[in-house]
Amino acid sequence: MKMGRRAFLSGNEAVAEGVRLAAPHVIPIYPITPQTVVVERLAEMVEDGSLKSEFMHMESEHSALSACMGASSIGARTFTATSSQGLLYMAECLYYASGGRFPIVMMNANRALALPWNIYGDQQDSLALLDSGWIQIYVEDAQESLDMVIQSYAIAENMKVLTPVMLNLDGFILTHTYELVEIPSKEDVLGFLPSYETPYKMDLENPKNMGFSCSPADYTEFKYRQHKAVLDAKDVIKKVSDSFKDSFGRSYGGLVDAYRCDDAELIVISLGSATGTCRTVVDDLRKEGWLVGVLKIRFMRPFPEDEINEITQNAKAVAVIDRDISFGYEGTVFTNVNSALAKSKTNIMKMNFIAGLGGRDISKESIRELFSDLKEGLDGKPKERVKFLSLGVDID
Repeated sequence: MKMGRRAFLSGNEAVAEGVRLAAPHVIPIYPITPQTVVVERLAEMVEDGSLKSEFMHMESEHSALSACMGASSIGARTFTATSSQGLLYMAECLYYASGGRFPIVMMNANRALALPWNIYGDQQDSLALLDSGWIQIYVEDAQESLDMVIQSYAIAENMKVLTPVMLNLDGFILTHTYELVEIPSKEDVLGFLPSYETPYKMDLENPKNMGFSCSPADYTEFKYRQHKAVLDAKDVIKKVSDSFKDSFGRSYGGLVDAYRCDDAELIVISLGSATGTCRTVVDDLRKEGWLVGVLKIRFMRPFPEDEINEITQNAKAVAVIDRDISFGYEGTVFTNVNSALAKSKTNIMKMNFIAGLGGRDISKESIRELFSDLKEGLDGKPKERVKFLSLGVDID
């Protein structure tokens, strides 16, 4: 197991360190709060020579991702970062990037969407684009942020995958919180992450047709291949995770991470930084005799359907925390989890809790409230299937 140096870093700075170690050839950027620190640190690294990359100041987020596609089309490793309204501004390009099978890695600092205007963190931005064809990862802390930048390139550039990756960090809660992080050596990362090589690029010696249009007779086949590549990423993700553990001693469980779920009757499902709070409450409730656990979804695409069903197979009730709402229906994470569970079992109770919108704190007290509601639901007391946690005002 290889050891690196330690440093006190924010989530944003941890991402920048991961990018430095992965050494992309081209970094087109457009800063937006709370992502800005990432590109500031990368600019400093390019300036001081610790990162040898072409650093491109673009006029918009749309242009930044467009430049990534152009660089990727000639076989260059690329990186960019965005957040919130900036991610939405990129929306057109997201579909081009995935349809073109460009293995771009992009960090997104999760942030609430306007209106009302809000710079704080929830996950409405990335979950709104869940169907754009990108692999989506949600990390919990700064160490996982750094490590998953490196793993993201290994996943995206795998010849079975060749799909862009969006690495999501909860805005401010994770992007601006400082933690002790282990930074691997450049040599060790180069040993783990091979240089990017692909035959699918513009080449005068071996010409390719790229970015073309097609008729209805062929379009479905292209979308099927794209879909299959994301499904094939499941095995690649597991292999990359195992290889990373062998090299650096750290593992995050692959597609999901389960905590005290083996005998749990009540399980809360979360993604991102709220998972740590859930673990603390689970430990407290365990001391009080509750059989509870927490399941962290790390990859929303490809979706870990089999893993969720296996881990929850002995549970009586499941709660899903959504930092998102599909207005007029339910949270997007809950829709996906509910669909997975419906395919394997019908007797498990499921509740959806909308929490943390616009950066509102998801407290230990609110997680306790969640578990109490689950327990009361099992006891036959009627509860809402979709509930907004910790509403501060009466809106009726």
